[in-house]
Amino acid sequence: MEEFFAIAAIFIALPWIILHYVTKWKTSASITTDDEALLEELYNLAKRLDERMDTVERLVASDNSDFRPARLVHDRAEDNQQLRELEQLIAEKKGISQ
Repeated sequence: MEEFFAIAAIFIALPWIILHYVTKWKTSASITTDDEALLEELYNLAKRLDERMDTVERLVASDNSDFRPARLVHDRAEDNQQLRELEQLIAEKKGISQ
């Protein structure tokens, strides 16, 4: 009878425990749809805030000729390339082709 329990423990219980925790590990490593929605919302908010900051800097610069923006140069091609790639990935994820 002890041999039966030993064999059952080796061939049934041990693989079940290993597979159970491997499955738990894989599911915890991925982001959920709620996480994706939150990231997209934060990205859109950051983009809107960036546009607002550009507008404020343009208004201040038009009123005061001595004003020098503390931020990087507005709308640099190198900066915007990564944003375009990110927007394209978001559109592909939603199933919209650009």
